[in-house]
Amino acid sequence: MTELLIVRDLATHLFTPQGIIRAVDGVDITVHPGEVIGVVGESGCGKTILALSIMRLLPQGIGKIVRGDIVFEGRSLLNLSDDEIRQIRGSKISMVFQEPMTALNPVFRIGDQIMEAIFAHQDVDRREAREMAVEMLSRVGFPNPHKRIYDYPHQLSGGMRQRVMIAMALILKPCLMLADEPTTALDVTIQAQILDLMKDLQSNLGTAIVFITHDLGVVRVIAKHVAVMYAGEVVELAPVEDLFSQPYHPYTVGLIESTPPAEGAFLKEKRLNTIPGNVPSMIMQIKGCRFHDRCREGMAICTEDKPPWLEISPSHGVRCWKYV
Repeated sequence: MTELLIVRDLATHLFTPQGIIRAVDGVDITVHPGEVIGVVGESGCGKTILALSIMRLLPQGIGKIVRGDIVFEGRSLLNLSDDEIRQIRGSKISMVFQEPMTALNPVFRIGDQIMEAIFAHQDVDRREAREMAVEMLSRVGFPNPHKRIYDYPHQLSGGMRQRVMIAMALILKPCLMLADEPTTALDVTIQAQILDLMKDLQSNLGTAIVFITHDLGVVRVIAKHVAVMYAGEVVELAPVEDLFSQPYHPYTVGLIESTPPAEGAFLKEKRLNTIPGNVPSMIMQIKGCRFHDRCREGMAICTEDKPPWLEISPSHGVRCWKYV
């Protein structure tokens, strides 16, 4: 299958008064057309910066891609001009942000915000654009979309605001959507509705999705493949069922063991394990494996040399000295 997106050895640094934050450091990910890949890890591991790097939306003067390449439909996104990337952003690649209340403009009606993307990429009149916006709101489950299109963001619930964000991201039927923790701020019932909605839209529209989250339960529901990130690196990459049935990296094992089971999180006989310690500072130059000070299976070499990437099988890779 032809690759839609190839991220090769990507390194993105943030230049701050405190020092250089190595937010993404040597990430390799491939996304095929129509595929849903989950990117999972703790807060601060570089997931959002990875998505912003792909969109080329890094904060100006602070974020910079210092190594690697991002190839989309055979073209390097890093070699495109600002005008060229703006033509791709929204029409070919879109993004759903984590917090819809801050991503939506509070002083504009939701219909106008959805139509803004249409006007930026298509030569249509306002009536036609409004019809497209109403149709997409209906598609994402809005009741009375002809009336609700005139609502302001503060008139909507959190779940409805997130549906607006998804409608904005899919209005031009992009090939790829980056979803940055789109269900984090929602309660469990609304979260399930949003996940079902995204699966249905992905199935009907054929849009590939990179789904960023810290929740392994969400990944298991929506993704086909999973990339586990830790301290700016991908430490394990596998099909979702393989990852849960036989995880290899100690960090992946720790994440799974600390996740409540779906059939009952608070059964007395089921005690959840924890991963000791914290994610290391991304400002520090870390010697050896970045997980070594939290690992229960660490060896002497883990503190000295960075582990290589190993192919356990054609579809399952891991970065760990344990399997060398």
